[in-house]
Amino acid sequence: MRQISAVLPPEQAWGLFLSRRILAGVMDAFGPPLAGARAEKVDGVLPDGRRVVGEWVRTPGVETTDSAIYFVHGSGYALCSPRTHRRLTSWLSRLTGLPVFVIDYRLAPRHRFPAAADDVRAGWDWLTGHVPPERIVVAGDSAGGHLTADLLLQPDLGTKPAALVLFSPLIDLTLGLARAREALRRDPAIRVADAGRLLKLYTRGVDPAHQRLTLDVAGGPALPRTLIQAGGAEMLLGDARRLAADIRTGGGHCELQVWPDQVHVFQALPRLSPEAVKAMAQAAGFITTSLRASGFDALAGKAG
Repeated sequence: MRQISAVLPPEQAWGLFLSRRILAGVMDAFGPPLAGARAEKVDGVLPDGRRVVGEWVRTPGVETTDSAIYFVHGSGYALCSPRTHRRLTSWLSRLTGLPVFVIDYRLAPRHRFPAAADDVRAGWDWLTGHVPPERIVVAGDSAGGHLTADLLLQPDLGTKPAALVLFSPLIDLTLGLARAREALRRDPAIRVADAGRLLKLYTRGVDPAHQRLTLDVAGGPALPRTLIQAGGAEMLLGDARRLAADIRTGGGHCELQVWPDQVHVFQALPRLSPEAVKAMAQAAGFITTSLRASGFDALAGKAG
């Protein structure tokens, strides 16, 4: 992926198209959806006219409950979809016994800031019309980490979810933390320069100091109890550490797990990374414990 991302220009339609196809192929090859998982499409409209597009993911035996996982997938704001992330979402469903709602937010460059963030908020508002917010755990990876933090810092959000689970979250959209990390250890999957070109498809023309891009997690309202998992070989390790520190400074509880020598969102690639099984089991345990603390016992799942 490092070599491919260096030669495919995301600013060109053909380069972005190939990048999307190749990344989807890699994720299918190394992290296919679990057998029997089913995805139910959602395409609805909120009373105020906002559209909500996504899917419910369930594995066999998982039906509708009064609790759920809200999943915000990563993408660099331009590449992925609920389909590419069905390994993660179906695995979470099996391990926790919960349905997973995945928001299909609009992608750059056709839809720039704040389209993705607004869609994530619309998805939350739709989901909380079906499931009490305190019975929801929000999970996400990569750029989904930034979108999740943006969601939780919005002053009119109301009741917050029971917990957060973030895989390799992006928090610094200037990639300053990533550049500092790259100077110490090269990410095997992508260069910071190439990641920056991708992010600019979403943020071009917006002041980098915009409060919804430069998130004040430390100075904002305390976030729910959070688990962050990051790979020791990835360029976003500094982001994970900064976000964990900011959550604690802001009065929240955060557990940070750094998995040595693992790549970005290794949990989605179990055929490449055997450690994904252990990491996902711990993430599922955190979700179950968090919901139990709010009065719900998740079903016991089996590793897949």
